[in-house]
Amino acid sequence: MNLERTVIALGFFDGVHRGHGALLQKTVQRAGELGAIPAVFTFDRPPKEVVTGRPMPLINSPEDRADLARRIYGIQQVILAPFDEAMMTMPWQDFITELLVKRHGAVHLVAGHDYHFGYKNQGDPRLLQEKCRELGLGCDIIPKVELEGVTVSSTYIRTLVEAGDVERAALFLGHRHCLTQTVVHGHRLGRTLGIPTVNLTFPPHVLAPRRGVYITRVYLPDGTSLAGVTNVGTRPTVSEGTAVSVETFLLDFDGDLYGKRIRVEFCQRLRDEQKFDSLEALKAQIRENIRQTRDYFAAESTCG
Repeated sequence: MNLERTVIALGFFDGVHRGHGALLQKTVQRAGELGAIPAVFTFDRPPKEVVTGRPMPLINSPEDRADLARRIYGIQQVILAPFDEAMMTMPWQDFITELLVKRHGAVHLVAGHDYHFGYKNQGDPRLLQEKCRELGLGCDIIPKVELEGVTVSSTYIRTLVEAGDVERAALFLGHRHCLTQTVVHGHRLGRTLGIPTVNLTFPPHVLAPRRGVYITRVYLPDGTSLAGVTNVGTRPTVSEGTAVSVETFLLDFDGDLYGKRIRVEFCQRLRDEQKFDSLEALKAQIRENIRQTRDYFAAESTCG
């Protein structure tokens, strides 16, 4: 069997932030030098979640992680492996030789300074480098990345997303925090109000930004994008439910997106979600948020 030669970046890559970006850029560089395919090896769920049995909230779905690696950094192949019993108990040596080299054609590996792998996390960057030398593979270990004196990490970015600070999150991510999902049917109240919305739900274990209203940029299936006003929350003015949804009014759009996948990128938080005394008061506030959104993108287009 002739395997395609790959340069593989190793990690979980939640958020695909600037620290991950350093790995991915090196991976693409090495792949170019070696005439190989730049790839990522990652898991479908966090190993820590499987080991501890406690759900771990994530910045992105697996699909968004893969899309960000491809779209922003030029990774061509994303290997999304199940983290199951066999993976959890695999000796670290076999992880390299049997999985990465024999099954996925690795000729060069790239990992972060704190990367651990294999049974009981016994593999570490030093052992990875030693094994690569023994096998005749190349290996790069990427040091930590800092910004404003803060180590760029998924843990820190999760706290920013949870707080609704999507602007600072974008600074550390290197891109806007995003959610890609299929549009589902809502309660059609927006259409009744004359402000129709597209509705998304968060996948299980994916963090919702703090409840509130956000300026967003929404990418449609054909690649075009529109400004949006997005409410993350339970719609307390019109609903007694507790399920958190993502409702977006698309500026200057008239069409049907039900069943289509769209990407919502969070630009700026405008306000908390609140319960209004009347639907008229809600409509007035949404109109004000639409004005703020137009001003935001008008200012953005004149910068730089």
